Amino acid sequence: MDNRGYYAGFGGAFLPEILVATFDELERTFREARNDPAFWREYEEVMSTYSCRPTPLTYAGNLTRHFGGARIYIKREDLNHTGAHKANNVMGQGLLVQRMGKKRVIAETGAGQHGVATATMAARFGFDCTIYMGEVDVERQRPNVFWMERLGAKVAPVKDGTRILKDAINEAFRDWVSNMDATHYVLGTACGPHPFPEMVTYFQSIIGLEAREQILKAEGKLPARVYACVGGGSNAMGLFTGFLKDPVELVGVEAGGRGLESKQHASRLCSSDAAIGVAQGYKTYFLQNGDGQMQETHSIAAGLDYVGVSPILSSLKEAGKARFEAATDDEVVEAMSLTIRKEGVIPALESAHAFVQAFKEAPELSKDASIIINQSGRGDKDIFTVADAFNDPRWQDFIIRKAKGYHA
Repeated sequence: MDNRGYYAGFGGAFLPEILVATFDELERTFREARNDPAFWREYEEVMSTYSCRPTPLTYAGNLTRHFGGARIYIKREDLNHTGAHKANNVMGQGLLVQRMGKKRVIAETGAGQHGVATATMAARFGFDCTIYMGEVDVERQRPNVFWMERLGAKVAPVKDGTRILKDAINEAFRDWVSNMDATHYVLGTACGPHPFPEMVTYFQSIIGLEAREQILKAEGKLPARVYACVGGGSNAMGLFTGFLKDPVELVGVEAGGRGLESKQHASRLCSSDAAIGVAQGYKTYFLQNGDGQMQETHSIAAGLDYVGVSPILSSLKEAGKARFEAATDDEVVEAMSLTIRKEGVIPALESAHAFVQAFKEAPELSKDASIIINQSGRGDKDIFTVADAFNDPRWQDFIIRKAKGYHA
């Protein structure tokens, strides 16, 4: 990365003049914290006493025997407080907010996990909190909306555009422009204007640092490959950072939706539907048409249907340092179901994308090799979507009876 926040031409900070001073303050505070050894120790202390770190690296023996190839390990970010990797980033940013002396935080969320994590952080540190969420995601992630509101956050449904994550980010930036003196925007992924991609990666790197140490203890050697789902890119960058300097293949798995040929997907790094552009304050691959207009996205997983992707991941793709694949909705449901039955582990729909590709490739690797799958979140948040996908008649009957009871 250069001093302007570019990663081999991707990234940067394309800002309205009114936000320049706010970003300068944020970058200055982040630099001071990063150069202060006491800050990382404070961060690790918070994460270990409040958020269950280090999260375990679980050997998936049943899945390993089922596929007959590489030994499969799962990095259990679902056991992090609030049920996903999102706590790593928000608690770190919360410490920065304290340093800046601000009293209010805002955030965007798609799957809702970042929203719950931000609301949790705000409750712990005593900040006012507003969460922007696309109207579509509010409906499909109602349990997370419920908990955000119980935690004291205001959830603001966004009705503009496609009413999903992209539109929630736009609305959060509008809020920040109007309230920047007392407000910090807790951006949830490794995207956006500099220094957000670097900053979010820094806090999420705790995943990869732990996983590297844990696999060496378990296996005595590095894994052959590590797998992570890719929406904006925070959990992928968190895992990949631990292995960037090692001879380990980094595999990111995007949302293939209903198939890349259908145009109903969210694959930026492994489809022909994306092109390099500038939007939402940074330069990367975006799903856009020939006129530069952003296209609609689709994924069964609310957290993966973002129109852009981390500029750091874009640079890794261009440099050939990471490989990117896509998993369809149907493949994701199948992989999730298999993981539940074989290991008693319930991955989020987002995380299940990584499981799809790992399951395809594990059999082709030696039994002496190992792989790591990052389970970035837990699946209970997806109960409505998953139950619909499984077409469970008893669930459908339950919903009908509940609805009748509420309106009796």
